[in-house]
Amino acid sequence: MMDRWIAPDLLFDGTDVHRGKALRLSGGRVTEVADAPADALAVKGLITPGFVDLQVNGGGGIMVNTMPTLDGIAGILAAHRGLGTVALMPTVITDHPDIMDKAADAAIAAKGLHGFVGLHIEGPHISVARRGTHAARFIRPFDARTMETAMRLRAAGVAVMLTLAPENATPAHVATLAQSGAVVSVGHTDATAEEVRALMAAGATCATHLFNAMSPMLGRAPGAVGAVINSDCYAGIICDGHHLADEIVGMAIRARPVPRRMMLVSDAMATVGGPDEFTLYGQTIRLQDGRLVNEEGSLAGAHVTQALGVQRLVRQTGTPLETALAMATSAPAACIGRPDLGGLVGRGADDLVVLDADTLDYGGDLATALSVVAQNNAAQ
Repeated sequence: MMDRWIAPDLLFDGTDVHRGKALRLSGGRVTEVADAPADALAVKGLITPGFVDLQVNGGGGIMVNTMPTLDGIAGILAAHRGLGTVALMPTVITDHPDIMDKAADAAIAAKGLHGFVGLHIEGPHISVARRGTHAARFIRPFDARTMETAMRLRAAGVAVMLTLAPENATPAHVATLAQSGAVVSVGHTDATAEEVRALMAAGATCATHLFNAMSPMLGRAPGAVGAVINSDCYAGIICDGHHLADEIVGMAIRARPVPRRMMLVSDAMATVGGPDEFTLYGQTIRLQDGRLVNEEGSLAGAHVTQALGVQRLVRQTGTPLETALAMATSAPAACIGRPDLGGLVGRGADDLVVLDADTLDYGGDLATALSVVAQNNAAQ
């Protein structure tokens, strides 16, 4: 492919939104970002690095827990790539230990798959009181088996995130995991602020879906929510209009003491890019009025993409465009030590996405957009 300059209406580089800038493609990859030359190819819309998601339970009709295989991971990656998320962590939730082991085997086999960035192990070492949709019968204290699994992943060069709660994991466990390069995220906990801060002091650098499945922030008891908001750790948050009120999402973003530490996560289930129901723990989960509910009618995971989350952040929570885009690109990339996933230079055209500059509707990847432009030019 010949060198060419691409000049969109707006360009997000992982930090700022620019007008009048262009990116240079050489061999299908971005080699430079600069002021747009006169002969640049105009592309309508906003070009941004493709979205990064560190909490993806499923997609395309597949759940990690029910298909913890290389094919399962590949299917989830494909489903989300078609919706704007080009890099993600498949997430295995609380289950029988054999399921975690199989998910780890699959993650090691998936190393090198385009868009695969590691494995998120969410539970089983969490609070029963704040388990959410996680099955109580599988929740247990942190054990040698999980430590061995995490170390096996790290030894294979696979990034790993573990969601743990102070109720079932100690600061010593966290310190050992952190020293290995694993990312420890505090979540699904009914702990006090002090207990949460003890895990952070030991090396926990993240929090899992802020507000959801966490002890709340009260006037004289900050709880897990208050401890996370007041910290410098990264924090994932779900923005789908069901898990949290939009006002709460916007307030939390504004309240953080260190900028760019909030991350958008989808917490997506198998229905994203797939059929409207699936089975988890032997129970049917259905999509109903935009919400995923179990047989008792309780909220059971999320049916949302990162692209829709970004759009909602801007249009419903009052979050600035640059902040919203960073929450789905450079912030999660930085959280897992992959800053290359949060920028433009070095990325392939199929790893960049195009949004409508006004509505922020997802319009596909840049490679596809360029093909459309070429076809239109040839037809003229």
